[in-house]
Amino acid sequence: MALKDEVLDIARKARETSHFLANLSASAKNSALEGMAEALLTSAARLKEANALDLKGAEETGLPSAMIDRLTLSDSVIRRMAASLKEIALLPDPVGEVSRMWKRPNGLSVGKMRIPLGVIGIIYESRPDVTSDAAGLCLKAGNAVILRGGSEAIRSNLAIVEVLQRVCRERGIPAEAIQAIPTTSREAVEEMVQLEEFIDVIIPRGGEELIRFVVSKSKVPVIKHYRGVCHVFVDASADPDMALEIAYNAKVQRPGVCNAMETLLVHRRLAPAFLPPLAEKFRSAGVELRGCPETRRILSGVKEASEEDWAAEYLDLILAVRVVDGLDQAVQHIIRYGSSHTEAIVTQDYTNAQRFLREVPSSTVLVNASTRFSDGFQLGLGAEIGISTSKLHSFGPMGVEDLTTSKFIVYGSGQIRT
Repeated sequence: MALKDEVLDIARKARETSHFLANLSASAKNSALEGMAEALLTSAARLKEANALDLKGAEETGLPSAMIDRLTLSDSVIRRMAASLKEIALLPDPVGEVSRMWKRPNGLSVGKMRIPLGVIGIIYESRPDVTSDAAGLCLKAGNAVILRGGSEAIRSNLAIVEVLQRVCRERGIPAEAIQAIPTTSREAVEEMVQLEEFIDVIIPRGGEELIRFVVSKSKVPVIKHYRGVCHVFVDASADPDMALEIAYNAKVQRPGVCNAMETLLVHRRLAPAFLPPLAEKFRSAGVELRGCPETRRILSGVKEASEEDWAAEYLDLILAVRVVDGLDQAVQHIIRYGSSHTEAIVTQDYTNAQRFLREVPSSTVLVNASTRFSDGFQLGLGAEIGISTSKLHSFGPMGVEDLTTSKFIVYGSGQIRT
C-alpha cells in the first residue's frame, strides 16, 4: 500500500472508531486503562528490548544526551507510565457532563454538554512515554488517537502501541482506538495533517522546528507551543535558602525539558548576597552562567549575556541571569522575552505574589515552587497530552477535560419559533 493510502486508511478507521468511543461507558474505559497499566508492567522486558534498539541507533547517530534521556524506557519510566494510566482511570469522566443549564422566557431549558473532540493526531519526538500518556488521555475522553512518534523511538512506540491494542481487544474495544503511523518518513506527517475530513485536531510535541513544520503544513487545527523559555523571579522578600533550592531544581533537575528554567531574575536588593552562593552551587553542577552587567559585577568569570540569550531555550546546563529593579521590571522582561509557558516567583510578599499571578500572561504561574511542576501529572491531570501556549482552545498543560468540547442541549415542551 502506498504511504498516502496507508495514512488515509488509518485515519478512516480512527474516524469510524471514534463514534464507538464517544458512547463508551466510563466503567469500560476505566477497566481498559487499568488493564493497560498492568500490561505495561508485565511487558516491561519486551518494551526495554525494543527501546534498547532505539537507544543504540540514537547513540550511533550522535543524538544529544538530553534527547537520549527522554528516549530511555527504564523500569522507573515504565512504572510511571503505568501509574499515569491508573491515575487517568481514577479521574472523573468528562464525557456527558452537563456544565450548566438555564431557562429561557419561552420555557426552553438550554445547557452545555461535554463531548469528545473525535480523532486526535499526536506528532512527537523522542519520548516513548508520550505514547501511553496520549493514548490513555484520549481513550478516557472518548477520542480515537493516531500517534506519529519520531524516528529515534519507532521501535519503542510500536511496542507500546501493540501492548495497548492487545488490551483494547481483550476489553471489547476496537484496536483502531489507538493507532500508530508505522513509518519514520516525514511525508507521513505531511499526509496526516492534510486529513481535515478525518482528524479533528493535531497536537505536536517536540522542538520548535517540528512544531513550525506542522503548523505550516496542516489543514487540521493545531494546538501548539513553540518554546519553553521559563523564568524564576527572586523577589527582595524571598527566603534565600528557599529561592536557591527552587532555582536549582528548576534548572538542574532535568535541564532538557520545556519546563526547565532558562532565565533567573533577581531583585537588585537581594542580588549581592544571593548570587555568590547560587553561582557556587550551580557551577558545581556544571551550569554555565551568562549574565547582565550587574550580574557580572557581582560574579567574576560570568559570560556576558547577549540579547539572544534572554529569549533562548537552552535545554541544557546554561542559565541566563539578570538583576532587575523589582517586580515591574521582572514582569516586563517576561512579557518581552518569554514564551507564555511557565514562570515562578519566590517571595514572602503576598501583594507581589498576587500581582505576579495576575500580571504574568503565561499558561502556568507559580508562587514559591519550581517551574518543573508545570506538568500534567504533577498538577493532578493524570498525565498531559501536551502544553498549549496558544489560548485556543486550551492554555497550559492539557488533561482529559481539554480533549473534549461542548455542544448545546435544549429541552422543550412543544415550543415553535414565531
